[in-house]
Amino acid sequence: MSESTVFDAARRDAANGTEKAPRAFIKSFGCQMNVYDSQRMADLAAVEGYREAASAEDADLIVLNTCHIRERASEKIYSELGKLRELKEERKRGGRRTTLVVAGCLAQAEGGEILRRQPAVDVVVGPQSYHRLPELLREAESRTGVIDTDFPAEDKFARLPASAPGAVARRGVAAFVTVQEGCDKFCSFCVVPYTRGAEISRPVAAILEEIGWLVRAGVREVMLIGQNVNAYRGVDPAGRPVGLAGLIAAAAAVPEVARVRYATSHPNDMSDDLIAAHRDVEALAPYLHLPVQSGSDRILASMNRRHRAADYLAIVARVRAARPDVALSSDFIVGYPGETEADFEATLDLVRAVGFASSFAFKYSARPGTPAAEMGGQVDEGVKSSRLAALQALLEDQRQAFNRACVGRRLAVLFEKPGRREGQVIGRSPYMQAVFAEGPLALIGEMADVENVGVGPNSLRGRIVSPAS
Repeated sequence: MSESTVFDAARRDAANGTEKAPRAFIKSFGCQMNVYDSQRMADLAAVEGYREAASAEDADLIVLNTCHIRERASEKIYSELGKLRELKEERKRGGRRTTLVVAGCLAQAEGGEILRRQPAVDVVVGPQSYHRLPELLREAESRTGVIDTDFPAEDKFARLPASAPGAVARRGVAAFVTVQEGCDKFCSFCVVPYTRGAEISRPVAAILEEIGWLVRAGVREVMLIGQNVNAYRGVDPAGRPVGLAGLIAAAAAVPEVARVRYATSHPNDMSDDLIAAHRDVEALAPYLHLPVQSGSDRILASMNRRHRAADYLAIVARVRAARPDVALSSDFIVGYPGETEADFEATLDLVRAVGFASSFAFKYSARPGTPAAEMGGQVDEGVKSSRLAALQALLEDQRQAFNRACVGRRLAVLFEKPGRREGQVIGRSPYMQAVFAEGPLALIGEMADVENVGVGPNSLRGRIVSPAS
């Protein structure tokens, strides 16, 4: 477009109710933070007049919100960009403009390298600057290769619009709310401090305002998220400091909030008051995702985790004492530089000692610019693969055992969507398990007590006993 920008046209066509209003497709890779950021970029696009596209093929604006945690994730993005370049060129021959944006942590880490490897990209924007997306797209109308990977002093959340009720409704009955960003831990394998910046926490009032408009649109469960969410250090309207435990209590007190979760936590920030919140806040789900990464003290020290395996086990014991029905999940890295068979066995021993309901395990992947990438003792890929298979088999055995142990128990299930067949609804247990039950669609968005009567490979089968809320 020469006389007006895409966003200007979007506003005009949306106001006129025409079918010419452009469409936006945003694809998220990686963690919950990226899912949240993608939703907020969708809110920006909606305010500017874009309608949601079901696929890239149907979109005028395509945004890839990227991850940079592992090498495979990065290469997947470049492969996707190659396909989108062909789509963009095909449309150009037909006289249709397509704008291609790379956002997120890969954008922050590689910036101009993305444009060098894929010149079809119009905008590269880091996770701290996506609130400027409308401005950046306008810049891209007049020049190619717009990049914004700064760490601005302004509060991006203050620049983001409140979601329209229709947009929030599409998120379902459970939603993420970012409360903390960045990381000051500098684990030697991790790029997050370099791509997301230093730890910052949003004010309590801003978070509660966002939760308020989410529940008005039908959300019943909120997950408070951050790179190190239990490092949350916000302030209340009077300027008094508030930690994550206080924020959880405030979120649980919002009318219509049925359940609160939080992720992802660091063992060093599991404070006494946060552990007590698992006992005292009824709406806080009895589920804790607490990454340990390794069971070897030697490897933990090399990772700069600043805790030992015994410290982790002590935290687990304290949480279970506060909330006996709590379930735990974790993250593990195998094949970290210098990891021996004895180190790996220590990880297996820790897993056996804890007993996890669900976990994620990955092979170590060197990230450029991190200390671990320059370490000696890089582990052979074949050894990594065999260790990963052994760890994943143990974790899967524990997951299945936990699911089987839920049969015969009554759990409060928040129903989220229709089931696979008529008369069936699907919800989530307090432990994040999918639960299928016979019931009316009116249950969607409601909590009900469900007796679990069967178990499948990835879900529970339940019988509705009585409404819980």
